[in-house]
Amino acid sequence: MREPAFWNRPSSLLSRLLIPFGALYGAVAAQRMARPGTRAGVPVLCVGNYHVGGAGKTPTVLALAGILRAMGETPVVLSRGYGGRLSGPVRVDPALHTATDVGDEPLMMAREVPVIVSRQRAAGIAPARATGASLILMDDGFQNPAIAKDVSLIVIDGDRGVGNGRVLPAGPLRAPLPPQLARTDALVIIGNGIAADSIAARVREQAGLVLRAQLRPNEASVAALRGRRVLAFAGIGDPARFFRSLRASSIDVVAERPFADHQPFSQSDIAELRTAAKRDNLTLVTTEKDLARLRNIETLAAFAQAVIPFAVTLAFDDEPTLRSFLTDRIGRGRG
Repeated sequence: MREPAFWNRPSSLLSRLLIPFGALYGAVAAQRMARPGTRAGVPVLCVGNYHVGGAGKTPTVLALAGILRAMGETPVVLSRGYGGRLSGPVRVDPALHTATDVGDEPLMMAREVPVIVSRQRAAGIAPARATGASLILMDDGFQNPAIAKDVSLIVIDGDRGVGNGRVLPAGPLRAPLPPQLARTDALVIIGNGIAADSIAARVREQAGLVLRAQLRPNEASVAALRGRRVLAFAGIGDPARFFRSLRASSIDVVAERPFADHQPFSQSDIAELRTAAKRDNLTLVTTEKDLARLRNIETLAAFAQAVIPFAVTLAFDDEPTLRSFLTDRIGRGRG
């Protein structure tokens, strides 16, 4: 879905009219979050966010997987596999599966870390452990009570925060903020914006950890686009952030095409992109996640080869503090 503009405007009449529906949805969501979950038998670290849409969970999961491996752990990612047809549980094999099978994010992550896709999250515990997991790294599922979490780490965009702060459908929140804050062990603010500062203060008040992190462009991606005029397109939670990242890397973005998050590209979408790029002599560039979906379609293989992916990685401003925090919480989980 594409995020409605009124989710970022507290004064919006439509948002105010939807508040009663948000209150009902929020009450159900809060009750659901309070249910006890299944113990996994290994520590569970959940990476989530307070709201729908993009916040940077996937690069955060990959960054954490690298840090945990350096700490001597064997993380296995457990994902619902949003957008995939397989209910699982199944281990993602990039040589066998497509984005249609398992979803674009699990397919992308599986190139770097073992990933189990399971629509019923608790059913993914056994195959994750059979894969050799010393801990389970949950991609999303913060509001889902199926599995008990030892650490809940929330990702938030420093520029966007939580929009108007209201619950679906009046705003982007998946549940009322207080019960979500109460279950937050650590908050990772991506970027240097101040939109999440008030939430960060509340997390600190309850002795939670607050960290900053930055999305760093891959040098090879920047080099491949240097000196080119590009048409950038993206079907992610926050396409505007992708376009800003390109420009921040001195990429000449001549045209932008935002799509809905996880949108399956149609033949007409591709035809429009091809025509616009050819007409203005532009290079096509997109996210790794979007390219995973494009490569999924056999008839679009030639088109996908002509698109340059702009890869990014997440870097924590204070990794030593994060490592100390993880060591302590993982130890508690095993205790």
